[in-house]
Amino acid sequence: MVDVSQHELVPDHVLLEPEEVDEVLAEYDVKRTNLPKIKRTDPALPDEAEVGDVVKIVRNSRTTETAVVYRLVVS
Repeated sequence: MVDVSQHELVPDHVLLEPEEVDEVLAEYDVKRTNLPKIKRTDPALPDEAEVGDVVKIVRNSRTTETAVVYRLVVS
């Protein structure tokens, strides 16, 4: 079986600690439920991700070195 999360085209998915989540929400002045969603069954998510967690996704970008987005894990 192939581990999709290790493929070179899949961006890094990092679970945020509760303190980091609070900082991100305050920085962007949004609520957790306003974040874009990602399904718990997404193969790129870390195995320890649970519903309600926030994931930081870091992608390569042509205009900036990296692009960072945040997603809320849903069922």
